[in-house]
Amino acid sequence: WAYTLKCKEDNIVHTEIFFDPQTHTDRGINFDIVINGIYKALQKAQKEFGLSFKIIMCFLRHLDEKEGFKILDQALVHKDKIFGVGLDSSETNNPPNKFEKLFKKAVENNFIAVAHAGEEGPPEYIWQALKILNVKRIDHGVQCLKDEKLVEELSINQIPLTVCPLSNIKLKIFDKLENHNLKKMLDKKLMVMVNSDDPAYFGGYLNKNLIETQAALNLSKDEVKTLLVNSFKSSFLNDEKKKEWISKI
Repeated sequence: WAYTLKCKEDNIVHTEIFFDPQTHTDRGINFDIVINGIYKALQKAQKEFGLSFKIIMCFLRHLDEKEGFKILDQALVHKDKIFGVGLDSSETNNPPNKFEKLFKKAVENNFIAVAHAGEEGPPEYIWQALKILNVKRIDHGVQCLKDEKLVEELSINQIPLTVCPLSNIKLKIFDKLENHNLKKMLDKKLMVMVNSDDPAYFGGYLNKNLIETQAALNLSKDEVKTLLVNSFKSSFLNDEKKKEWISKI
């Protein structure tokens, strides 16, 4: 609920949030309690100030695939609340292909798939997420520029990349915001946008990410507008809703 109030303050109209059930179930908190609490808060926000939402359940990649299957089974009961599945936590040495069977089962059960790839991990992890996990969107993806063929693939297919600049700095992917490659990604006509990543933890909600990145990279108003339009294009809203919001921008 505190997060939805932050959305209201930042003038966010649609949110697609990740949650990590294994963080809670591993310390004895029931899956149902976790999802019902999150869902209730988001429904309240929708009713009170029109915030639309999608919930994406992430698997913790430092755990094994077997643990993921246990969580997926519990998630199936809440398919009406959970829109998609993702993959997060420590990327290094935990490639997407470690979860091939798990994502196959999730997709067969009509969950949309996304995955963190190419933040700390190499471009190869982005390829794996696309080809093996069949994801519709790549979270982060900033390492893609190291692979020209990958850049071409991402550009032609306009595969969304949810870039989170402030967390990239905290995790030492870039030494400072001025050296972030977001502008280069924009210049290559990639479907990039700005997001927040664990904002309470990494110290930056959405507007802070946008404002500080704009200043550090000297982005033009047109570039900022492109980032905002891309975020709606890349959302899982229906086409009609996308058009409606984009026309307002």
